[in-house]
Amino acid sequence: MTAVSGVETVVVNVSPKTNWVFVAVTTDDGDTGWGECSLNGWEPLLVACAAMRAPRAVGCDIDDSGRLARFTRSIPHSPGGTVGRAVLSAIEQACTDLRARRAGEPISALLGGLARASIPAYANVNRGISERSPAGFAAAATRAVAAGYRAVKVAPFDGVVAEDASSTPIEERIRVGVDRVFAVRDAIGTEVALLVDCHWRFDEARAVALVRNLAPAALHWLECPVSEHPSRFASIARLRRVAHDHGMRLAGGEGISGPDDAKAMCDAGLYDVLMPDIKYVGGCRGMLAIADICAAHGVAFSPHNPSGPIAHLASIQVCATVRSLQWLEHQWGESALFYDLIGGDVAPLVGGAFDVPTSPGLGAALDRAVALRHPYVRLADDANLDERLG
Repeated sequence: MTAVSGVETVVVNVSPKTNWVFVAVTTDDGDTGWGECSLNGWEPLLVACAAMRAPRAVGCDIDDSGRLARFTRSIPHSPGGTVGRAVLSAIEQACTDLRARRAGEPISALLGGLARASIPAYANVNRGISERSPAGFAAAATRAVAAGYRAVKVAPFDGVVAEDASSTPIEERIRVGVDRVFAVRDAIGTEVALLVDCHWRFDEARAVALVRNLAPAALHWLECPVSEHPSRFASIARLRRVAHDHGMRLAGGEGISGPDDAKAMCDAGLYDVLMPDIKYVGGCRGMLAIADICAAHGVAFSPHNPSGPIAHLASIQVCATVRSLQWLEHQWGESALFYDLIGGDVAPLVGGAFDVPTSPGLGAALDRAVALRHPYVRLADDANLDERLG
């Protein structure tokens, strides 16, 4: 028996916009596995939740997959909400990392074997854009294409919140966002796929108008236009039909809590593309279950992945086992710490895809010394927590 002896959080500030939160699970023989539970603006609660969970994890046999599954399972109605799910997902990732490394094989082998040796990726350039003009968006997208990405995602609708329409210049903010989208399309040309993330900022009427206005930009997909609360499912289904009429797909689901949420969305016919995040759906095991649900419903599987290098590597390992994968998101261009923080196989981008690490476990581990040089910083806009998943 190899038992968990401790659970520790490491919070790293990587930019004025972002902190990453990592979880280390240590065993009684001194081994350490890594997971990630980043949820921007909620770092103190993540740390507190991990401290609450640690006593329950201590003593768990990492080879007792049944007990670990029960302990780390994602329960949609849990009072801990997304914070609690993120911590449990990180513990699951770390335990999976430990089990694979102790077996001397990559996580992909532990999960069933390679379906692909490289993972097609798109660049999310949003957090790397300091100059929020249309030209600034275009320049960031152009840099991503030059780096080898064949698809780019932007989140151009700063300050748009449908609920605040009566007290803000919402139509002007939408117009500025549309200008940013067309500037990016003009810069990257028609051969590069363009994805637009709305972060649930619109009501149905404004989302319908947006689809029509953006149709000439030839989007590959429009993401999360309206709230994903079950009361809005009918609106999303109608928007999907409008999107199809204008030559684009609809994507969403980055905040889902696990396979049950995924099945509900797929059964309701909401999206062409589902985007589960390994940090919130129960880790590696939850992601694989969702991939199966997507395949059964003919919905593309394209994981949300706008966070740090540990979640990135865990997502790569899961995606390597999924034959129906479309793309993996990559938060590109925000911080050089993305690669400086880890030692080992960093999964390089080659021809628009990430090579899957073949070293044991994740393939790499957090460098504590580097992490400690960049401690937690309370973000300047912590009061604005309306889009912290994206």
